[in-house]
Amino acid sequence: MLYLYNTLSRAKQPFRPLHEGHVGMYVCGPTVYGDAHLGHARPAITFDILFRYLTSLGYKVRYVRNITDVGHLEHDADEGEDKIAKKARLEQLEPMEVVQFFTNRYHDDMTALNVLPPSIEPHASGHIIEQIAFVQKILDKGYAYVSNGSVYMDVERYAQDFPYGKLSGRNLEDIVTDTRELDGQDEKRHSYDFALWKKAAPEHIMHWPAVFRYTEDGEQKELKSEGFPGWHMECSAMGTKYLGEEFDIHGGGMDLMFPHHEAEIAQSCAALGHDTVHYWLHNNMITIAGKKMGKSYNNFITLRQFFTGGHELLSKAFSPMTIRFFILMAHYRSTVDFSSEALEAAEKGFLRLQEAYQRLMKLEPAANGQQLMAEGVIGLRERCAEAMDDDLNTPIVISNLFESAKLINSIADGKATISAADLKELRDVWQTYAIDILGLKLAEVCGQQSAGGNTAAYNGAIDLLLNIRLDAKRNKDWATSDKIRNSLTELGFKVKDTKDGFEWSL
Repeated sequence: MLYLYNTLSRAKQPFRPLHEGHVGMYVCGPTVYGDAHLGHARPAITFDILFRYLTSLGYKVRYVRNITDVGHLEHDADEGEDKIAKKARLEQLEPMEVVQFFTNRYHDDMTALNVLPPSIEPHASGHIIEQIAFVQKILDKGYAYVSNGSVYMDVERYAQDFPYGKLSGRNLEDIVTDTRELDGQDEKRHSYDFALWKKAAPEHIMHWPAVFRYTEDGEQKELKSEGFPGWHMECSAMGTKYLGEEFDIHGGGMDLMFPHHEAEIAQSCAALGHDTVHYWLHNNMITIAGKKMGKSYNNFITLRQFFTGGHELLSKAFSPMTIRFFILMAHYRSTVDFSSEALEAAEKGFLRLQEAYQRLMKLEPAANGQQLMAEGVIGLRERCAEAMDDDLNTPIVISNLFESAKLINSIADGKATISAADLKELRDVWQTYAIDILGLKLAEVCGQQSAGGNTAAYNGAIDLLLNIRLDAKRNKDWATSDKIRNSLTELGFKVKDTKDGFEWSL
C-alpha cells in the first residue's frame, strides 16, 4: 500500500482516495513573470513522479496545476505592485504578453525535463468570476470584512471557530509576534489579516469589476469594487471548481506552507465549513550555500542556464535528464544543496544508469536456459515497489536499479548468463520504474542536442563509423581502426569493444 507523508498530520499515512479508483490532485504552479529556475523544477518533478506512480497503480488521476498570472504582489504581501504587471511595465508590454511568453518557456522547460502536462492547467485570470463568488461565500459566513474598497479575511474571527495555523504548526500568538508591519496595513483590522479582494489603484493594469454584499453594524450594504483577487484565492476557487469541495491531494513547495497554503485552508473552511484537502504534500527546497534558491533572493539559476552552461556558478552545460536525475537522487522531503560539483556527480551516475540500460536492451538470453546470478532479478520489482510505496522514495529505487546494473554488466561482459524469462522481467522492471515512473530518458544519447534532436540519425552515424572500424579490425587494418577510435575519443565519445562488437556513449 502507498504511504504518503501528510504535512497536516506530520506523519506517513496510508493513501486512501475519496473515490475508489480516482484521485484528485492540485499542485501550485508558477507565477509566470520570468524563466523557471531549479527551484521550480523540484515541485514539477516531484509531483510528476506522484502523478506517474498513481497512474501506474491503476488510478485515474485528475491533476490540476495552476498558472498564476494575476494577484501575486511583490514580497508575497498585500501591498506593492503585481509581479507580472511590473514586468510588463518595465518591458513596455501588455501583461498577457508577459504571461504568454513565460508560460510558453515554462512548458518548453518542463518538456525538456520530461515532466508530463497536467490534466488541467487553469489560469487565475480566467477564473475571476469563481474567485469573486468564493469571496462572497466568506463574507456571507461572517469571516471577512470590507475596508476601503477591499475585502480582507478576518483571521481573529475565523480562529474562534477553526484552528488557524494547523498546517504550519503556528498559533495565532506566534503569527501576531512574527507579522511585520506593512505599508498600507491600516486598511486591515490586524496585520495578519490577508486580502481576499484588493481594490485596484489607478495605476494598476489588471483589474475587474466586482459587486459584494455584506453586513456591517446590522445593516445590509453593497460594495462595487474595481480590483483583483488576492493571491491565495485562486487556488481555493480553482481547486474546488475542478476537483470538488473535497479532494485527495494538494501539493507544492515547503515555502508555500505559510502563508499561502494556510490561507487556502482558512478560505475553504470559512466558505464551505470544512477542510477541502485530505493529504497535504510539500517538497523541500533547493538551496545554494544553505540559502533557499529563489527570485526574491536573487540567487537563482534558470533551467535554460543549466542547459546551456550560461552561469558563472556552472562549470559546464548540463542536460535536462541530468537535472531530473539530480533531483530524484534525493528524497523529495529533504533539502538539496546545489553545486556544480554535485551536478557533475549526478551526470556520471546518470550516464552509468543509461549505459546499463542500453546494454540491457542488447542482451541475449542463454541458449541453454542457465541463469547465474538470478538474485539480481528476483525481488527487484518488489524492492522498487516497496520504495515507491514508502512516500515516493526515489533514491532507493535508483539504488536498486544500480544494483541490478551489476548483473547487466556481468552478462554483457560474458561473465554470467540469464534466462529468457529473467531477461524479460529485468527489462520490464527497468521500463516500469526507470522510464515510466522516474521519467528518465535512458534510450537517448546523452548530449543529443548536437544532433538537432534527431537521435536516430545521430546513433546511426556513430554506429556506421564503428562498424567501419570493426571491418578494419577484421582485416587487420590497425591504422584505420585506431584512427576512428582515437578521433571519436577526442570528440568525447567512450568506445568499448565487446565480444559481440562494440558499445559507445557520449
